[in-house]
Amino acid sequence: MDTTTAQNSAKKGDFAKTVLMPGDPHRSKFIAENFVENAALVNDVRGIQGYTGTYKGKPISVMAHGMGCPSIGIYAYELFNIYDVDHIIRIGSAGAISPDLKVRDIVMAIGACTSSNFFNAQYPDLAGSYAPTPSYRLLETAVNVSRELGKEAIVGNVFTSDHFYDASKSALKWGQLGCLAVEMEIAALYFSAHQAGKEALGICTIADHVLNGEELEPWERERTFTDMMEIAIETAIKL
Repeated sequence: MDTTTAQNSAKKGDFAKTVLMPGDPHRSKFIAENFVENAALVNDVRGIQGYTGTYKGKPISVMAHGMGCPSIGIYAYELFNIYDVDHIIRIGSAGAISPDLKVRDIVMAIGACTSSNFFNAQYPDLAGSYAPTPSYRLLETAVNVSRELGKEAIVGNVFTSDHFYDASKSALKWGQLGCLAVEMEIAALYFSAHQAGKEALGICTIADHVLNGEELEPWERERTFTDMMEIAIETAIKL
């Protein structure tokens, strides 16, 4: 077989030790074209574009992860366990469920509450509820970088949901418990990192507000989240 995995045509060694992961393949392409020097396409299976190049002289990769826990779970597992990646930073979009947030705010996830069965299915006999958390080193580095760049970032809990269209509106209840935003991948990413003994961090830009209905256009989500992108890539070169 020419490919390393069924989902990834990259060869071992094609990825840098740190990978930035947006959900949207178009955002992956945008980052590669606007931030990464000499970016080479190393994966395009299923349109999940992955690139490797350099930033300020240091190797860096960026690859999309698709939507939902199962999707990011596949790619994070392969990057950590097959491609020897040490750090993954998710740079995604999220919906605000806190009245204190506004569209375009940047949120760094200190933890991820979730209704997903992603890890329960693998540990059905585990007593208690698993609380996925990031690498503190990555979180602290990203916070310091955001301050150095003069870009505000809010650190707090997020809610990872398996449902984009949630008739029960359960995200609103998680907002009442202090979660800042709802998204669909961070809990699975943190679980995958802990399982592999690697490091992960989730950073999101608020693309819509669940409480007031404000939302950005798809092209804005793809091309205008440059503050978050800069924080993530500047964090990556410090690792």
